[in-house]
This record gives sequence, C-alpha cells and structure tokens, in this order.
Amino acid sequence: MRRTVPRGTLRKIIKKHKPHLRLAANTDLLVHLSFLLFLHRLAEEARTNAFENKSKIIKPEHTIAAAKVILKKSRG
Repeated sequence: MRRTVPRGTLRKIIKKHKPHLRLAANTDLLVHLSFLLFLHRLAEEARTNAFENKSKIIKPEHTIAAAKVILKKSRG
C-alpha cells in the first residue's frame, strides 16, 4: 500500500513560514518532490563518501559531509 503525501500538513507548514504568499494548488506536491530529490542526492553523496573512505556503513560523518556539499551546490 502506498502512502500519500501529507498535503494538509505541508500546506500548513508553508503558510506558517510564509503567510503572505498565495500558493498554487500543487505547490505542496512540488515541495514534497523537491524534498525527495534532496534526500536521494544526500543518500547518493553519503554513499560515495563512505565508499571513498573504504567504509561499508554510511556513518553520520559521511552524511554531514554530503549535506555540506549538496547545500553548497544548490545555493546557486
């Protein structure tokens, strides 16, 4: 069984942080998709870091280093 996106929760969070914005009908889905893509990139980068360090387990250090790299790239 597939779980659906928590659309109501996402809309509440977005409205709480940016109450002055008017949101399109699918904004919450786009935010969720961006989140999933970020997690996928984070996992891939952390796996690469672990492989480079000859570790079979992804450790918190690998994830933190990957997050720094990905956030730096995505700032544009």
